[in-house]
Amino acid sequence: MTVCLQEPPFDVGLEISRMTAERKDVGAVASFIGIAREDNPDEGAEPVIAMTLEHYPGMTENQLLEIELEARKRWQLIDCLIIHRYGRFIPGDPIVLVVTLSSHRKAAFEACEFLMDYLKTQAPFWKREETETGERWVAARQTDNDAASRWATKT
Repeated sequence: MTVCLQEPPFDVGLEISRMTAERKDVGAVASFIGIAREDNPDEGAEPVIAMTLEHYPGMTENQLLEIELEARKRWQLIDCLIIHRYGRFIPGDPIVLVVTLSSHRKAAFEACEFLMDYLKTQAPFWKREETETGERWVAARQTDNDAASRWATKT
């Protein structure tokens, strides 16, 4: 399976090793690991103690598969992997892993970046942050939408 939604942590080295074992056609591996952080990019926001990611089972997996399929249409990928966790995270916990394999680095890098931009804007996850003064739902950020919009005309 190239898309996985799970609660437990993932092992980056193990996942990449599984994907590349005995492959002779791979010239490039690009990866991205998203990690929960303490700071909040909103000006003056309190430090984050924990974050909870919620999703809608079934709908979320389908959307992740659609995002992956779009990347495969746009770039000549040998393989790709999306692991996205849900549940409660503290700063430093890994949340998402995207790995792309291609014959050449440009396709691997671009596809990996595309997947992350689309995961940030198109995947149905809801984020709730905990701070010392309470909890708050995280709204979509315009910077994420701007990053994803650059792919609208690229094929």
